[in-house]
Amino acid sequence: MSFQVSVQPSGRSFSVNPDEAVLAAAIRQGVGMPYGCKDGACGSCKCKKLEGSVTHGPHQAKALSDQEEAAGFVLTCCAVPQTDLVLESRQVTEENAFQIKKMPVRVAGLQRLSHDVMALRLQLPASEVFKYHAGQYVEFLLRDGDRRSYSMANAPHTQTETPGLDLHIRHMPGGKFTDQVFGTMKEKDILRIEGPYGSFFLREDSAKPMILLASGTGFAPIKALIEHMQFKGITRPAVLYWGGRRPADLYMQDWVQARLAEMPQLRFVPVVSDALPEDQWQGRTGFVHKAVLQDFADLSGHQVYACGAPIVIDSAKADYTALAGLPEDEFFADSFTTEADKAKDLQTS
Repeated sequence: MSFQVSVQPSGRSFSVNPDEAVLAAAIRQGVGMPYGCKDGACGSCKCKKLEGSVTHGPHQAKALSDQEEAAGFVLTCCAVPQTDLVLESRQVTEENAFQIKKMPVRVAGLQRLSHDVMALRLQLPASEVFKYHAGQYVEFLLRDGDRRSYSMANAPHTQTETPGLDLHIRHMPGGKFTDQVFGTMKEKDILRIEGPYGSFFLREDSAKPMILLASGTGFAPIKALIEHMQFKGITRPAVLYWGGRRPADLYMQDWVQARLAEMPQLRFVPVVSDALPEDQWQGRTGFVHKAVLQDFADLSGHQVYACGAPIVIDSAKADYTALAGLPEDEFFADSFTTEADKAKDLQTS
């Protein structure tokens, strides 16, 4: 017996199969609910349960605490309905949910961007049209059934001239997929992907100025957003804050400088946390999310788009809402949770 899920305030509803998570059912039926990791680690899919009951699969306490669960919040990625449900979610769209596709892709190029970041270019099947929003991600389907998620670093409009996907892969030593990318992978290898996934994309119905916050390879989806803004002629003021441990971690500064020359509404603040004397770094230092607060005491009229390490995303959301007045529903994020992150602090309920 399936259960019905109704989402307020949009009034959209969909059915969920027995033992199926709410989010999986929503994606399957093209209902655009907010989410990030799909693994109970990031908390992006958290919403309020107004009616009904669920059981939660394994998840991290930072994604959903016991207190939040007791207060009626659920993680749709691991919440399995036990009754019909009424949920409250700020974002349920019909037109923004592209069809999820599985397809083979060919490795068209491998280029080192830094000592531990590889640009991976994927060639799509000639017969396929792959639609996605700038900011979304794909999952690699590994042979053993595991999956690995990476954001597109190129905007969708680039498909018309040179079809293919650009991804930025950071090497995680011992990582099942990244060891392959940095070791044995070569051009013309065939991989399998599924997507697009994620609810991180530019909200074009807003005129608010934007903070674009990236740590490390969190720059990849932000790069796609900037390309999309330029292509669509979006002139909202935007400041890109890109943080890394060392200057070399900001691996496409030349690309950013080229965009600054073409986009007067865009500013760039690079931030390095662990610069050494030999780096001869003259720029901002410290934690990248704090650099934003140093420059913007009041974020109440802004939108923030943040990508990268979970510690950066979590700290930014907490500090910007508590200290700078950012409305919680104007913080959009994609938290790059690694497999090690997902394994930490798992709890079941």
